[in-house]
Amino acid sequence: MNRRLLLATACLALLAATSGCLGIGTGPVPQDRIDSDPAANYTWESNRTAHVTIQPNTQFRAVLQTNGTTLELFRRDGFGGTNPLSVQAVRYRYPNGTVVTGSEIRAQGGEIRTTRDETIVTLPSDAPPRGGALAFTSGGTPKRFTLPTYVEGTYEVVLPPDRRLDFPVFGQVRPGNYETSIDEESRVHVVWDEPVTRETVSVQFYLQRDLYIFGGIVALVALVGVGGLLYYRRQIQVLREQRKEMGIDVETEIDDDDGPPPGMR
Repeated sequence: MNRRLLLATACLALLAATSGCLGIGTGPVPQDRIDSDPAANYTWESNRTAHVTIQPNTQFRAVLQTNGTTLELFRRDGFGGTNPLSVQAVRYRYPNGTVVTGSEIRAQGGEIRTTRDETIVTLPSDAPPRGGALAFTSGGTPKRFTLPTYVEGTYEVVLPPDRRLDFPVFGQVRPGNYETSIDEESRVHVVWDEPVTRETVSVQFYLQRDLYIFGGIVALVALVGVGGLLYYRRQIQVLREQRKEMGIDVETEIDDDDGPPPGMR
């Protein structure tokens, strides 16, 4: 009886943990994460509602113009649900230019916490509904950036140096109606001047050297294919010559007499 009770208790605890009832992985984001330094300065001065700079290490720095006191940061899981976005180096910039860290946001009445479905950032109590900006750093996947449109408005995504998206097989941008430019640091800027109405912004890109590698692979496959075809034709020619030497291909006369077979005439 005790074993059954212990087993039932363990199963209940496992179910609670997997369903999030115990709050594992939720709660305030650690201070050392939200106060960490970004890899480079955030782009506060931008004409876009959202400005994203993708770093070579697949992380990205985002600056979002605020239109309210709370932002909900998440990723879609592909099954109709969401997962919290992992953030670090959180900063808030007041309209007057003052920048505060994540812990200072908390000290001034705000909060940065994680739930089962999202990361919730509550701005300082003295932050105006409009005019400020929230910045954070998060992680992505190699050669592909995908993020929900947390704020309504215009967007700009800056690729790492020497990345491109012109080749259709390797480069894709969604939604459409965008423009691109290349700066002096060989970084492509993808800009949506009109407010983005789709739920997600996605940019798939590639290193310039990837095209050379791809071209080399194609050339090598073509060379192997041509070499194999020539070898195959050469082998057929050798077999034909051998058959002739053995007399297998000697032609015999064909009797064109249309008469009946012998014995039936």
